[in-house]
Amino acid sequence: MLISLIAPAYNEEGNIAPFARSAVAAFSDLPEGWACELVFVDDGSRDRTLRAMHEVLEDASVAQSGLMVSVVEFSRNFGKEAALYAGLEHAEGDICVLIDTDMQQPPAIARQMVDILFEDDDLDCVAAYQEHRKRGALRNWCSSTFYRLLGASSGMDVLADASDFRVFRKNVRDALLNMTEYYRFSKGLFSWIGFKTKPFAYVPEDRLSGETTWSFWKLAKYAVNGLMSFSTFPLRIATWLGTGASALAIIYMAVVVFQRLMFGVDVPGYATIVSLVLLLGGLQLLVLGVMGEYLARVYTQGKNRPIYIERSCRSNGDRR
Repeated sequence: MLISLIAPAYNEEGNIAPFARSAVAAFSDLPEGWACELVFVDDGSRDRTLRAMHEVLEDASVAQSGLMVSVVEFSRNFGKEAALYAGLEHAEGDICVLIDTDMQQPPAIARQMVDILFEDDDLDCVAAYQEHRKRGALRNWCSSTFYRLLGASSGMDVLADASDFRVFRKNVRDALLNMTEYYRFSKGLFSWIGFKTKPFAYVPEDRLSGETTWSFWKLAKYAVNGLMSFSTFPLRIATWLGTGASALAIIYMAVVVFQRLMFGVDVPGYATIVSLVLLLGGLQLLVLGVMGEYLARVYTQGKNRPIYIERSCRSNGDRR
């Protein structure tokens, strides 16, 4: 029986070795018959992250601990979602763990989540969520609003504030791999496939070294991607805007005709016409933009390109 730790990384050279040591310590006392493997995925890092991964792979003390290590290298940066998918493809564990290497998600916490699966055979997945977020009030509000909107618009049971930090069984892994869509949003995918999931509250640690690459605007773009991947709500908004604009135009036309016939009021001139043209033109462009986003996704998916391209893959031992 095998546990697979799937650890994608992008420019995390200072965190790889401490993360590996922490993983060895956390999973050194597994029940009899269980072993552990660590699947690193280098997402086209521009620093020495790949070298640090290879140093862990070649570390004699890591091999002596029984931890098997694999290093998957991408040909370029494909993004975290692609790295997670690659990790799932290379993992062979009966239990899989998705975990970041920045040490904000400690392997010791992952071990606690694995123990929950050990104790309850009826559970399929344990999903971690941050009990106390260390972000600003605006970002917390945006995050909570997004999860509520995604759940309401998609009809899925979305676990609020859940992260990609999860522990799950092989049946969940197989279900995720069967979904080969190009635009991936793991939080939505986990909600879509279902399975019996237990929320697990944890408090993230501070990043050990380096700086996060997730700016507010990248998170906003990621949220829009998730919403459009699992909901047609933006298209409905476009329909409502068009219907509302048409209704207002009809009402305004009726008011103008009534004023002209009953009171002899002149029809408003240049300023009103220009304002209406700009308003309706803006709404039309907005609707076309939303439709274009969905068509672009169909176009990209239709090319059937791979989610990622692997440059190399190394391992320090036999994988069970």
